Amino acid sequence: MMIVMHAEATQEQISAVVKKVEASGLQAHLSRGAERTVIGVVGDSRKIQPENYTHLSGVEQILRITRPYKIASREFIPLDTQVRVRDLTIGGRQIVLIAGPCSVESRSQLLETAYAVREAGAHALRGGAFKPRTSPYSFQGLGEEGLQYLAEARAETGLAIVTEVMSVSQLPLVTAYADVLQIGARNMQNYNLLHAVGESHFPVLLKRGLSATIEELLMSAEYILSHGNRRVMLCERGIRTYETATRNTTDINAIPVLKSLTHLPVILDPSHSTGHWAYVTAVARAAVAAGADGLIVEVHPQPEKAASDGGQSLKPERFAELVRQVGRIAEAIERELAPVPQPTAISVP
Repeated sequence: MMIVMHAEATQEQISAVVKKVEASGLQAHLSRGAERTVIGVVGDSRKIQPENYTHLSGVEQILRITRPYKIASREFIPLDTQVRVRDLTIGGRQIVLIAGPCSVESRSQLLETAYAVREAGAHALRGGAFKPRTSPYSFQGLGEEGLQYLAEARAETGLAIVTEVMSVSQLPLVTAYADVLQIGARNMQNYNLLHAVGESHFPVLLKRGLSATIEELLMSAEYILSHGNRRVMLCERGIRTYETATRNTTDINAIPVLKSLTHLPVILDPSHSTGHWAYVTAVARAAVAAGADGLIVEVHPQPEKAASDGGQSLKPERFAELVRQVGRIAEAIERELAPVPQPTAISVP
């Protein structure tokens, strides 16, 4: 439910409505526009009674939110959310590029990749210190050692860190190093983890599940948002279909659909969605043309020796060409790539 206040409603009247909402055991979320203040009411639908609010001073009208996801809906927040990550703003006119290896394998591998992607035009560094793998015998990541290498790379290059957290128990450790918490596709509906990252108020990159619908993705985002954490970005990373020519099927449709349904930034992963480096640049171009706010791309200096996902990883020179091409696409649709961040002196935890 949304309570739309009169244009001339006073702060005292707005506060009185918020107080009544919260006294009913519900959550009140304020959205202040140029002309109106809207109070979104979220909680147990049995407690939401519009007639209890229509008589309050300053209230203009009561509207029902028709979507099952509330805070994630454009009905609730019509203006685009912009997520601040260090010096980056994700979700505005500028497009952000996140690049790096699937997994952190060694200090030298990560630093070489970090310098290469920054030189090519990347804005953030991706790299898994903890890796969810299909086989229990596959490389599972370096753990805290990998996080330390990521923090060192950030200090030297200025690139923000995007890394995956797989469980609630890992959250204190990962938040000590990361700038963005990635929730992988296999954990999209790990509700305990979603609650925990919501309470952390850390920026979150939420990946769509392998077989999840768009509505299911937005409902997972709602879990995080319900804790007051508005720093949520959605990631389309391809879905499973009957097609076997590629690892997954890139749902380009999801980008404009999500942009119409939600105010949250939308990122596309052309590496996982195709599973082959030869298709990554073409899909990246399509994503930017479709309205994506950013890309997350796997880059490795020696893909043939990668511990995981080498076949879908770009070499640094190919990533540099991707940056040039998506930059031209961005200009064609009156957007631009964000400026590359500068190194800052940051102590490694």
